[in-house]
Amino acid sequence: MDPAGVWRQLLAEHALSCDEVAGRMRAERLTFGGRLLCPFLRPFFLNATDETRVRLAAETLARLGERVAQAALVSPALVTELGLNDGEARLARLEPGYATASTASRADAFILPDSLHFAEYNAESPAGPGYAQRLGELFARLPVMAPFRERFDVAMHQSIERLLEALLASYREWGGTAHPVVAIVDWRGVPTWSEFELLAAAFSSVGTATVVSDPRDLEISGGRLVAGGRAIDLVYRRVLINDIVARPEECRVLVEAYEKRLVCVANTFRCKLPHKKTFFALLTDDRHQHLFTTDERDIIARHVPWTRRLAEGRTTRGGTSIDLVAYVRQRREGLVLKPSDEYGGSGVTLGWETGPKDWDDAIDRALREPERAWIVQERIPIRRETFPVCTDDGVVERELLVDFAPFLFRGRLGGYLTRLSASGLANVTSGGGQVPAFVIDSLGASSGVQSDR
Repeated sequence: MDPAGVWRQLLAEHALSCDEVAGRMRAERLTFGGRLLCPFLRPFFLNATDETRVRLAAETLARLGERVAQAALVSPALVTELGLNDGEARLARLEPGYATASTASRADAFILPDSLHFAEYNAESPAGPGYAQRLGELFARLPVMAPFRERFDVAMHQSIERLLEALLASYREWGGTAHPVVAIVDWRGVPTWSEFELLAAAFSSVGTATVVSDPRDLEISGGRLVAGGRAIDLVYRRVLINDIVARPEECRVLVEAYEKRLVCVANTFRCKLPHKKTFFALLTDDRHQHLFTTDERDIIARHVPWTRRLAEGRTTRGGTSIDLVAYVRQRREGLVLKPSDEYGGSGVTLGWETGPKDWDDAIDRALREPERAWIVQERIPIRRETFPVCTDDGVVERELLVDFAPFLFRGRLGGYLTRLSASGLANVTSGGGQVPAFVIDSLGASSGVQSDR
């Protein structure tokens, strides 16, 4: 029987209680804005072969993100093409003191047995690695797991440890020598604050003192950045560059400490360059193929959907010249329209779920807002699976969309954020939920992944 079927059978035999699982999640701060992170009673499963192809594609994407960031630093035209506004470009020009733009990133994707397609690349310190590991550990302790292990080898990534290793490596690249004191910095009250507390406790427990701070509470004293009464050496920046640009006075101390190199900041402000969804337009545009090797171009062709910044004019698809706007109007059911830099699915229009008039209206709106650098992207195959869901009426089986997002820590695969949704957009912000991902093989096989046992 397949792993999901085995799990379903064991779940029925053990009569696992939704209330019990919910209580464990609350006790371990596995909440997003006060809402339970996971209303589901089954993990997502992938095998070692899946992981091998994910690793190659995702690590290549991260490497290309770093290359594009470096190329853009010496090419104002490329910065313009990527769609950075004046404030973002100014921050990107500040010298951070080390080369790695994205210490932590995430490649949002859909994986199927015969395909893997990325929807976008979150290069700006994405949420989820702390949630992912702790949720996996919770599922590993469920009574269902012991008999499941009698049939399968089960392993998971230690994403918290990999994140901390990456942060410390970036600190050393920056020039840090002593063991740093870390500040996780974002606005107090954001829905992911519970994850910051989780990470701070985990980092501190292994000897890396960590505080959580709002950017408005940062100070500079005696030539040091100070948070919570502690002199800080390393900032794990979770406050978004969008907010830093929009709220400059409230983020002034953080930017000053970065600019004066009083502290190492990860991710650097240069991560915005590959974070823009226009990054995929650059990867798939014939004009920029000289930036990539033959092997990299092959990986792009197989895993990155055709993407263009929406504007009047001609471009190419499949080697054929097209009038872009006319083409987009005519191919609604095979395309998606997105603003280049939004979160939580904001502004996304799925052509196949949109009528002709609304599609034309969305195109017209995008053309009126060139400063938002709207992109159009080809439709990619999505994955749906049936999962047991805790509801007010008990446990029910529902077919859900599965969004599978590998975490990259300094360009190396280090775990997964796996989100489920009943709609075409799978993210926790818009009402979806998260499940842990386990790499499994039939009993006795080796997955090559650090085990949770």
